[in-house]
Amino acid sequence: MPIADFSLVALDCPEPRELAEFYRAIVGGEIVKEYDDWVELRTANAATVAFQRAPDLVVPAWPDGGPQQAHLDFDVADLDEGEWAVLGVGARKATVQPQPNDWRVFLDPVGHPFCLVRHDS
Repeated sequence: MPIADFSLVALDCPEPRELAEFYRAIVGGEIVKEYDDWVELRTANAATVAFQRAPDLVVPAWPDGGPQQAHLDFDVADLDEGEWAVLGVGARKATVQPQPNDWRVFLDPVGHPFCLVRHDS
């Protein structure tokens, strides 16, 4: 018997709406809650990602030093097409790519790492 239900993942950031729009460009969905310091994005497949204002955020230094802390994975059918698409909406490709034929690491506009993972249908 579980103790609780998982509801969402929250990312700290300086501007919650801006980062929510970045991720909405990647996964679709709609903004379902918005306050000055909190925005929730319900993705097209019903997962929820929240964005919390943190003006003094220190982003992970990975891969150049320090842990990732946490990261999001997104499945794509074609890594090259996915890469061009996320770069087009403001992502940066990480300098370290441990397995670029299977998954690729990017940084969102704030600096949080995320991966595109090749999904074999």
